[in-house]
Amino acid sequence: MKFFLDTANIEEIRQGLDWGMVDGVTTNPTLIAQQGKPYLPTVKEIAQLVPGPVSGEVLATDYDGMMAEAHRLADLADNVVIKLPLGPPGLKAVRALAEKGIKTNVTLCFSAAQALLAAKAGATYISPFVGRLDDVGESGMELIEQVVAIYANYPDLETEVLVASVRHPMHVVESALIGADVVTLPVGVLKKLYKHPLTDLGLERFLADWQATGKSFED
Repeated sequence: MKFFLDTANIEEIRQGLDWGMVDGVTTNPTLIAQQGKPYLPTVKEIAQLVPGPVSGEVLATDYDGMMAEAHRLADLADNVVIKLPLGPPGLKAVRALAEKGIKTNVTLCFSAAQALLAAKAGATYISPFVGRLDDVGESGMELIEQVVAIYANYPDLETEVLVASVRHPMHVVESALIGADVVTLPVGVLKKLYKHPLTDLGLERFLADWQATGKSFED
């Protein structure tokens, strides 16, 4: 499973890369605005820093506007993936961009039917929002199961399942068990994946036992 960071914070991205755990980044205009930075230059900065895919989102809601913004984003770097919303204009843009060899990430997916449409349009990634479904009393993981199963029925579909709106480590673990291709997660969730009280306790006991021997590493 690939791990993308969902952020516009450059230091968080550097940290994730330093850990060797970051395969790509997803970002959007809101995340970048929260950093107090301009949009397109920041997408370019992230794309130059990250060797893997970097999703940058269009702001337009009409087809022509989406296409114009998509080309501006794609021109920033070869690894920029165009994030587009579900709906007829967005999926039309996905197909047009796919025909030009430009990768896309279809966002705001909340149903298996939507995911099927995105795959038929030629999306590189589909982003089901599991946390937001959980928030309204639906099962985000059930949606991931459905999408993974549907895509498996049709080997010619190349769209990857990118689990978004990840809130906690179990979203990551359950996505991996189901067979999703990618999760995009905040750095806080990534840090929690490392943590377990028995790991911390075991390390403390090991160090205490070693210190009690009175020896050094060279002895």
